[in-house]
Amino acid sequence: MNKIPLDFHPENTTCWSFPERGSWATHNPKYRGNFAPQIPRNIILNYSDEGDTVLDPMVGSGTTLIECKLLHRDGIGFDINPSAVKLTKDALEFEFETKSKQYVSVGDVRTLKDIKDNSIDLICTHPPYLNLVTYSNGKIEKDLSNISSPAKFCDEFRPGIEEMHRVLKPDRYCAILIGDTRKGQHYVPLAYFVLQEFLKVGFALKEDIIKAQHNCTYSKHWTASAKKYKFYLIMHEHLFVFRKPRAGEDLARIRWSVIR
Repeated sequence: MNKIPLDFHPENTTCWSFPERGSWATHNPKYRGNFAPQIPRNIILNYSDEGDTVLDPMVGSGTTLIECKLLHRDGIGFDINPSAVKLTKDALEFEFETKSKQYVSVGDVRTLKDIKDNSIDLICTHPPYLNLVTYSNGKIEKDLSNISSPAKFCDEFRPGIEEMHRVLKPDRYCAILIGDTRKGQHYVPLAYFVLQEFLKVGFALKEDIIKAQHNCTYSKHWTASAKKYKFYLIMHEHLFVFRKPRAGEDLARIRWSVIR
C-alpha cells in the first residue's frame, strides 16, 4: 500500500480535474459520492499547517481524515450515519508515523456541541446533493440526503453552516464541495443556493473552484434523455472556499469589493 501519492501536484488554478482518482493509503471509490482524495489534500496543504486541527462534520467514508493523518494534522470527523463512522474508523487503521490524532464519532453538523467556539483551524467537507445519493434510505430522520426539496435542504443545512462558522477560528477557511442537479429537465443551481446561505451566516467567499467530474456511471443513464429533451449532462461541481472574517472586519466592504 502506497501511503504517499507519487504523482500528486498541487493545484494552482480554479479549474480542477482528476481523471484518475487517488488510491494511496486506504482511499477507495466504493463509497458512493465520496470525493477524490486530491481535493482535501490540496485544501489541507494550502489552508493549514502541520499540527493544525481540521474538521469534517459530514465525514462519509473518511477521505478528509485519511489525508489529515498523512499530512500530520489532527482530524475531527462526525457523521449522522453510524455506518459511515465505522467506515472511517476502519479506513484510519493503517500504520503511519505521525504525532497527529484523528477522532471520529456519530454526530450532526447542526449540533457541534462538543467543539468550542473559534477552535478549528480548517473545515473541509462534502455535503450530500439533496437526495441524489441517499445514505440511510429514510431510516435516519435528520439525514440531509433524504431531502428532495432545495428550499428544505437549505433550511435544514443552515444551522450546520452556523455551527461551522461558530467553531472556526477567525481568518481561517471552510471548504465545501457541492454540485447541482436537474428537476423536470431544468437546471437547479443547488450549489449557489448553498453559497447564499454561507454568505448570510457571515462567511466571505474566497474561491469558487470548478471541479470536473469523471467516470460518473450514474450520468450514463441520462445520455439518451439528454439528447431527446435537449439538455446537457452536469459534469462539474463547485468547491467553495469561505473565510471567516476577523472580529470587527467590515464584511460589507469585503462583499462590495467582490461585486464592484
